[in-house]
Amino acid sequence: MWCSSQGRTGRGWNCPAGGGVIATVPTNPVPSSPRTLAQENPPASAPAPQAAGRGLAFGLAAYGLWGLLPLYFAVLAPAGPLEIVANRVAWSLLFCLLLLTAMRGWAAFRAALSKPRILGTLALAALLIAVNWFTYTVAVVNAETIQASLGYFINPLVSVLLGVLILKERLRPTQWAALGIALLAVLVLSFAYGSVPWLALVLALSFGFYGLVKKNVGSKVDAVTSLSVETLVLTPASVAVMAVLMTGGSATLLGHGPAHFWLMAAGGLITALPLLFFGAAARRLPLSTVGMLQYIAPLAQFIIALTVFPEPMPPERWAGFPLVWLSLATLTADMIRSYSAARRLPAPAA
Repeated sequence: MWCSSQGRTGRGWNCPAGGGVIATVPTNPVPSSPRTLAQENPPASAPAPQAAGRGLAFGLAAYGLWGLLPLYFAVLAPAGPLEIVANRVAWSLLFCLLLLTAMRGWAAFRAALSKPRILGTLALAALLIAVNWFTYTVAVVNAETIQASLGYFINPLVSVLLGVLILKERLRPTQWAALGIALLAVLVLSFAYGSVPWLALVLALSFGFYGLVKKNVGSKVDAVTSLSVETLVLTPASVAVMAVLMTGGSATLLGHGPAHFWLMAAGGLITALPLLFFGAAARRLPLSTVGMLQYIAPLAQFIIALTVFPEPMPPERWAGFPLVWLSLATLTADMIRSYSAARRLPAPAA
């Protein structure tokens, strides 16, 4: 998933927009105290019903598309994870360049490239999202979509933990309780899988650090510019991967008919379109609503893994997932209470 720094989502450190999963699934920060939140985010007027309705539609579209992504990877067979990710990067860059032209965003794009600090930050973010994309693709291609969904379920919890360890944020007791339940869930699922669920943990950690890195650019770079720079950074490696695969005869892009070619090329549209929908939703909806919508994508992936693929879900795994959901419910309830309290506090004087 990619990070949007526009609108309300730009106020927290962990605010990837998309690109999410995989697009990775955007997550939202959990405030450490209502008063701090009120100081950093003065209460805004409620969105108009029509704008809120459109925002909800955009949000459902964004997270719905991210949730359906495993179905897209399934039809790309026999392409492997490396080829899928390499093509996704290259076609995403092409689509982003078209978007920059249509949206007249070339000035912002050139400005981002000309500033070493922004370019370096986005380059690091690109490496993290590449790890995230590749891990997610490996999970889906190898019938581990359930574990991939677990990674995005626990991502908000990982974000809170990174806030404590790196940003030295202070947590409320309810937030510590949510983290404790999550740790118990990981232990139960480790027993269920017979080993630590590394794919899920790599997904959650890579996306959590991605959001942390993107905090350093904040509102300086819009979502399309960010995605354009990040895919540009990754394109040389992607081209090299495709060259090696084609030289070795293992590339599928040109050897499995026009339908397969265009499905692979569609990766650019499938990456960027949910990002644009998310940006439109974030501008129209309260942050708390966007935070609630984020669970649609991993839930959809979980359901697809069970019903479409289908992947095994023995009883011991069923014992772990409800603990994850309980932890998320605890964290979400705490977030809602904190935002409600913050809105009741008077905004600080200018």
